[in-house]
Amino acid sequence: MKFPKLTPSNVTEASLSFTFTRRAMVLGGLQGGIAALLAVRMAWISVAENEKYTLLSESNRVNLTLVPPRRGWIIDRHGKPLANNRTDFRVDIIPDRLRDREATIHTLAQLLALAPDEVQRIEEDLNKAAGFQPVQVAADLSYDQFAAISVRLPDLPGVAPAQGFSRNYPAGPSVGHLLGYVGAASAKDYEENKDPLLITPGFKLGKDGLEKSFERALTGKPGAKRVEVTARGKVVRELTTRADVPGRNVRLTIDAGLQEYAGRRLGTQSGSVVVIDCQTGDIVAMASMPSFDPNSFSDGISQTEWSMLSEDDHVPLRNKTLQGLYPPGSTVKPMIALSFLEAGLPATDRVNCTGSIRLGNRLFHCHKRSGHGGVDMHNAIKLSCNVYFYTMAQRIGMPTIAEMSRRVGLGQKFPLPFSSQSYGTVPDPEWKKRKYDAEWQVYDTVNATIGQGYMLINPTQLAVMAARLASGKLLVPNLVHDPRRRPPELLGVRPENIEVIRNAMSAVVNGGGTGGAARISVPGVLMAGKTGTAQSRGIRDGQRNNASLPFKARDHALFEGFAPYDNPRYAIGTIIEHGGHLNRIEDAPMISGDVLSYLYDPAGALERLTKYEAGWGGTPQQRMEKRMAAYRIAKGLVPAPVDDAANAANATAAAVNETAPSPPAAAVPTDAPNAQEVAD
Repeated sequence: MKFPKLTPSNVTEASLSFTFTRRAMVLGGLQGGIAALLAVRMAWISVAENEKYTLLSESNRVNLTLVPPRRGWIIDRHGKPLANNRTDFRVDIIPDRLRDREATIHTLAQLLALAPDEVQRIEEDLNKAAGFQPVQVAADLSYDQFAAISVRLPDLPGVAPAQGFSRNYPAGPSVGHLLGYVGAASAKDYEENKDPLLITPGFKLGKDGLEKSFERALTGKPGAKRVEVTARGKVVRELTTRADVPGRNVRLTIDAGLQEYAGRRLGTQSGSVVVIDCQTGDIVAMASMPSFDPNSFSDGISQTEWSMLSEDDHVPLRNKTLQGLYPPGSTVKPMIALSFLEAGLPATDRVNCTGSIRLGNRLFHCHKRSGHGGVDMHNAIKLSCNVYFYTMAQRIGMPTIAEMSRRVGLGQKFPLPFSSQSYGTVPDPEWKKRKYDAEWQVYDTVNATIGQGYMLINPTQLAVMAARLASGKLLVPNLVHDPRRRPPELLGVRPENIEVIRNAMSAVVNGGGTGGAARISVPGVLMAGKTGTAQSRGIRDGQRNNASLPFKARDHALFEGFAPYDNPRYAIGTIIEHGGHLNRIEDAPMISGDVLSYLYDPAGALERLTKYEAGWGGTPQQRMEKRMAAYRIAKGLVPAPVDDAANAANATAAAVNETAPSPPAAAVPTDAPNAQEVAD
């Protein structure tokens, strides 16, 4: 139907009404459509997406944070803690939440009385931190310090105080290299594993030693905490908390008392002690000194303390028990004698020692320049006669000696839970050809016969050698307690030959031999052993006196042994790095004797040790604190006492270097075999 065009002449009331109605319908339809869309959207938000927006609104009111799990304990064979946890108050900084970094650090330094080097450490950690990776400000705070931070939180965005648990090592430095330490996760750790636990304030993971090796077992499951907060983030109240699940305990074969005693008994020396159970192969003690205090690393070590440890020429950051390599010196002579016996050489065959033996145009000396006269195998071990071994080794040959060396554990890798081990070298003709493309020479055999030349071992291998010679068993060193372990296999040598070696090693200690200082002061318990001296320099005329040489040029002092000699239960390997046999009390034989004495008479051993430590300046922890104080003065971080500046300067030099030997006591009988002890 065609509507007529409206003109002013034909506009009527009816036509106007019709036009209005049509427009109203169009507008009403549009409004209805929009209303329908709004209704659908509102229904979608309120019904379908109810959970999403409920959570968003809740997150504005409630903070959900992870609670770091408590680490499992590391305990000794008797259940005594080597590493546990203690309750503490701590403060961390979350870098991404900081607004005024400089002002915040300044305020924290004032409230917590932080030392300048601690402030420097915080600055450096913040520079290296990534995003929400927490940076520790301080731990083990008093409640007053914790409260002072907590009430100022609205003015300190990015600061995160917390009550939690810190790792604690009761024995301090004595277990530093054995257990390692824990620390905050690095940015690299978080990049590799986006686990939010890694950036949770207060969470620590194993960084070295057994703490790192057993990380998965020791780390539990985190808890969670919901707290109501204001718009500025201030905590109003705690809503709910889910408790964390602690990690599992790890039980070691270590004896905690012996471990601490061994670390302390090493005194001011640089060295290590390893003790092994001759029945099972369990490692009972594994001490490397000087060491670091793992509690310092757990709490966040300062740059100053790190520098002091790094600059020390006694290398406290190296685990000498597994990473230190040394020529074994004359400690290999019992093993070499056993190879002679197994090859058919009678123990009664004698050699006339005149003090030296000539090979080509070289003269190889015995440590007793006047000679020992006629000696058989027993006396050659007892007196550590080089000429006997020079002579017999040429008859038997290096391949036979090398095979026995490996059988007793030298040059071998052991299944121990450490990421880094140095295995040393057992040389033979094939090894030299492969390594240097050179033929084996007679003088190579002669040098290896007295534990010098190419031969290198670590202290754990020294203890394993002593344990296998003592027991006649193929003992494998072990650190994890397991009563269901299979009994060890036999070494594969004749029992009568082992008996010859045991008797000779007993004579070394108890029969007037070179190791009398190792005698155990416990009635009815006799030690058997062998001393050794390993040269760390070339010999020149007028430079043989260790006392006149700098620390790094002195000979190493070694001892291997076991007790009781007639029914061996414990074996020991001790190496004093650059000890030079300068001090009888701090020499390898006497240290070894005292350490094994502790197993039979702990009270007597501790009484003697307390007297020694009075002259050494206290326990390892006390000496470290004194050195740290002296180092701070030397670096100008704190002023020296005004009334005693000269003495402070002297104390600084002594504490930082700590290389001068203690005043020599009575001289220790020593075999003093040296690597290239030759005269053309």
